[in-house]
Amino acid sequence: MKASATFISTLKEAPADAEVTSHRLMMRAGFIKRLSAGIYSYMPLGLRVIRKVEAIIREEMNRAGAVELLMPVVQPAELWQETGRFQAYGPELMRVKDRHDRDFVIQPTSEEVITDIARQELRSYKQLPRNFYHIQTKFRDERRPRFGVMRGREFTMKDAYSFDRDKASALKSYDGMFAAYKRIFDRFGLQYRAVAADTGAIGGDASHEFQVIADTGEDAIVYCPTSDYAANIELAEGLAPVAPRAAPAQAMVKTPTPGKATCEDVAALLGLALDRTVKSLVLATDEKNEAGDIVRTTVWLLLVRGDHSLNEIKAGKLPGLKGGFRFATVAEIDEHFGCKPGYLGPVATVKPVKVVADRMVAAMADFVCGANAADFHYTGVNWGRDLPEPDFVADIRNVVAGDPSPDGQGVLAIQRGIEVGHVFYLGTKYSKAMNANYLDENGKPQAMEMGCYGIGVTRLLGAAIEQNHDERGIVWPASMAPFTVVICPIGYERSAEVQAAADKLHDELAALGLDVVLDDRGERPGAMFADWELIGVPLRVVLSDRGLKAGTAEIQGRRDAAAAVLPLAEVVATVKARLVP
Repeated sequence: MKASATFISTLKEAPADAEVTSHRLMMRAGFIKRLSAGIYSYMPLGLRVIRKVEAIIREEMNRAGAVELLMPVVQPAELWQETGRFQAYGPELMRVKDRHDRDFVIQPTSEEVITDIARQELRSYKQLPRNFYHIQTKFRDERRPRFGVMRGREFTMKDAYSFDRDKASALKSYDGMFAAYKRIFDRFGLQYRAVAADTGAIGGDASHEFQVIADTGEDAIVYCPTSDYAANIELAEGLAPVAPRAAPAQAMVKTPTPGKATCEDVAALLGLALDRTVKSLVLATDEKNEAGDIVRTTVWLLLVRGDHSLNEIKAGKLPGLKGGFRFATVAEIDEHFGCKPGYLGPVATVKPVKVVADRMVAAMADFVCGANAADFHYTGVNWGRDLPEPDFVADIRNVVAGDPSPDGQGVLAIQRGIEVGHVFYLGTKYSKAMNANYLDENGKPQAMEMGCYGIGVTRLLGAAIEQNHDERGIVWPASMAPFTVVICPIGYERSAEVQAAADKLHDELAALGLDVVLDDRGERPGAMFADWELIGVPLRVVLSDRGLKAGTAEIQGRRDAAAAVLPLAEVVATVKARLVP
């Protein structure tokens, strides 16, 4: 292709509202144009990248035995009401009405629609297993869309759904999709990790996220450098200490801590290590009657070590908190503790509360906690002696670097990642809710076992750029680049020799199946090179009158520090060797 035949619109500066590197570079390189908050038009170069991503996904999904279909963007609310997600999904689900005042949704995902298809079409065990997928526009009404295409409202996603007879075969389908995802991300040429993850709002029993490693990632990935263990921080287990709790060695003392309302400030005042302090967090659960009125509220005190942080996902899985919780109001805190936040603790509360201690806190002795009195903390606090043992002991904290790995093979490290794919084993969550049954060998109806598998197609662009860029612009992996090689002829419009050589090289490279572009725009060399470095084409070939007279050309990879000069006759073979696997 010649550059004049497509549309190239680069900018010297990124718009002021571009927040992260990928957002700035995609705007500057002319890949996207902002239409509204979290909604972008994909310009020709951006669309070329998307189509390459989709092609790899299709090839590997088809290879794994999945069958492509296409489900609508607009879906009737009745299906979502069957599963209860019409109400439960929250404000991210865009709800609309048609001219007849009927409710519809703009799909964020398609579990309901695919389950509806399955219950109509898959009636016998002989039709299972089955896996359907599509690549389709999604919409999630993010409260604060940000980071360009990585946290937009409208985006493209590949979602697949498997249907099986039983759990064993469903997990086999899950494993097949997991392997397909590894092949997909390997082909993209990205550094990534597959990590165990929480199933979240979609539900289910097993889940893995595929995270592209990037310092700007929103997610913390926990892994063991000396083993295969990897998990999202929401799921990574904080083990209990191996050593038993020490015997009390101090008396409990009510100690003045004027104006010191945080564990950090208290530890500094008392000259103690932060890990000697205990942090108090107060939650509440409401029991409601059939009319939706609150009939009973239970207040919970969750305790984590002062240098640790609460993991709300883990807390939400505890008995009594599974049905949903909220942070307690100031009035509820005052009623149960007789004190404002900052000085709260488990010793002698005004009213009974449910106490949940993290495993590390349950093993502490002579610790420091709030005294339920403004400007005071207790020091030398011990379980059993100064207060009852906690109602629950559980892993409710985020792990930290250096914690022992749950697999016993070393210690944990933490890095940042961007989630670009997710595989779930759903079980019968949707099939039971929607009566998606098949008849087994005995003619008896059984609920289908399901799995779902998503890849953020457009999000991948941002993630790849966050991982692959430098001060000059994007550095695309060859499999994703809008073009894999660019020919930059100097004086193309002035020199018949340069024009003939450039056209000939273009045709030879194109004949090899390479995605080549010839820059025939007549730009000055500096501007021309800067554009293609910004756009991120992996390989550049420069032709000039001087080089042609010497029988040479210059070739430079996007990551190369300098260009290499080689005989013109070797250009095609060299390009092929560098770009064709």
